[in-house]
Amino acid sequence: MITIIIVIIIIVAVAVFSAQNATPVAVSFLSQHFEASLAIVVLLSFVTGMMTGMFVLSLMRFRRSRQQKKASGSVQTKIK
Repeated sequence: MITIIIVIIIIVAVAVFSAQNATPVAVSFLSQHFEASLAIVVLLSFVTGMMTGMFVLSLMRFRRSRQQKKASGSVQTKIK
């Protein structure tokens, strides 16, 4: 429950910051250059970071569960 409250607070803070900073900015990424609203740049950066974090976390959980299954399987074969 506390995690949901923290996530909501972060989302509201990013939304307020983006609304107050709607001026256009120049963005350069690798060889691409474009202008966009600072609000859009901040929101896209936030969403990209959240998605990357969720991907890394799910990958870590998957590896841990796979290692636990492998470890429990080797223990069961030793018992028999």
